[in-house]
Amino acid sequence: MDPVAKALWFIESHLGGEVSLDDIAEASGVSRFHLSRAFSATLDRSVMRYLRGRRLSEAARALAYGAPDILSVALEAGYGSHEAFTRAFRDQFGITPDQLRAQGTIEGLDMVEPIVMQQNIEVKLEPPRFLQGRAMLIAGLGQRFEYESMDGIPALWERFHAHLGNMAGEVEGVAYGVMANSDDKGFDYICGAEVADFSDMDPVLTRIRIPPQKYAVFSHRDHISTIRNTMHAIWAGWLPDSGHEVADAPSLERYGREFDPRSGAGGLDVWIPIKG
Repeated sequence: MDPVAKALWFIESHLGGEVSLDDIAEASGVSRFHLSRAFSATLDRSVMRYLRGRRLSEAARALAYGAPDILSVALEAGYGSHEAFTRAFRDQFGITPDQLRAQGTIEGLDMVEPIVMQQNIEVKLEPPRFLQGRAMLIAGLGQRFEYESMDGIPALWERFHAHLGNMAGEVEGVAYGVMANSDDKGFDYICGAEVADFSDMDPVLTRIRIPPQKYAVFSHRDHISTIRNTMHAIWAGWLPDSGHEVADAPSLERYGREFDPRSGAGGLDVWIPIKG
């Protein structure tokens, strides 16, 4: 059973209690950093936002069915006051708990229903190779993404293509997607290329120094649109069973000359930083 499936089970079993990300990670058998990455790679959302959405959805269902005491519903959903619950509820659904109870139906609400993992999805994940990556300087376009809003990454690549091949000191032929500064909600993503130095760099470009790091390198040979399946197989399958521990360092997508950005074909390599 992979850590994401364990996390989903734990969340559903503890909707009414005090639950932290550390609690969910411990029940899943991985670190909170690993769980955050695995959960987002699989479900395109953060662990805690899913938990919050599930609790508020169950609260909405209780109110629509005529729960007489809103404060009791709020406390059961993990909120310490009527005001905090109303704020979160309105942010989630666009109406207040009182309004929902008055209308008596959840029809039209964007409910967060339980996710059941499909255990029979097969991904042909080739065994990784291991390498000691050297220090690199990467320059490109960067943006902060939440796990729920990663659809903007292809558009960021589209904007970066105007800079690719035209940056001072650029090491041509290879582009990198860099995921750095990950936390429980999101991460920084940079579409970039290696450069010799930053001295003559256009100020509009984001710059990041990649330190020497050991990586497990996976080949993704299919169309870029299926990269999420490979990420799930890595984070939720290979890593928990491998005995390796992921390092708190940037992970990389390496796009070589064989990758065609116009068609999305040609494949890429996924570099996962590991300790050791």
